[in-house]
Amino acid sequence: MPFEHDYGVSELCADCIAEPPRHSGVFAAVAYGNVARTLALRLKYGGRIAFAETVARQMARLVPAGADLLVPVPLHRWRMWSRGFNQAALIANALAKATQVEADPMLLRRTRATPMLRGLGVKGRARAVRGAFAVEAPERVAGRAVVLVDDIYTTGATTDACADALLSAGAASVAILCWARVIDSDGT
Repeated sequence: MPFEHDYGVSELCADCIAEPPRHSGVFAAVAYGNVARTLALRLKYGGRIAFAETVARQMARLVPAGADLLVPVPLHRWRMWSRGFNQAALIANALAKATQVEADPMLLRRTRATPMLRGLGVKGRARAVRGAFAVEAPERVAGRAVVLVDDIYTTGATTDACADALLSAGAASVAILCWARVIDSDGT
């Protein structure tokens, strides 16, 4: 959870001290609010895929130094077929063009369909996505600094499950990069 004041990048909140995350940080271009919500929903559900380049331009400045690989949070194949695209993959590809960091939208796979997380709460979200991701080619992540790309960071359940899969496959580190972060992350 963000601090009320900027104490620097090495400081941790009480939750992170009590239960340290496996990832190496969460970087968000904007705080989640009405404008960020509208843009994300129009991209995700309105088919406004050009918005991926808009958000990537804002996110590019936050790509951690030394990043080797951009990996989008994957959709399950049924959701991909119904939506027609993965917004996180579109953002990762636009980020790759802007930063010259390689993107691999097929490296991480969602192995099972998970329910919509909206309204589940922190524990319900974590339970729903636990073990739902697999790395297709572990040799592609071995020893590399991976940046996991997503549109909205709410409780971190999805990105934590993805980071676990990437780190278990041998990634040296996994940083989370998103368009918007929900500051009041009560999971709803």
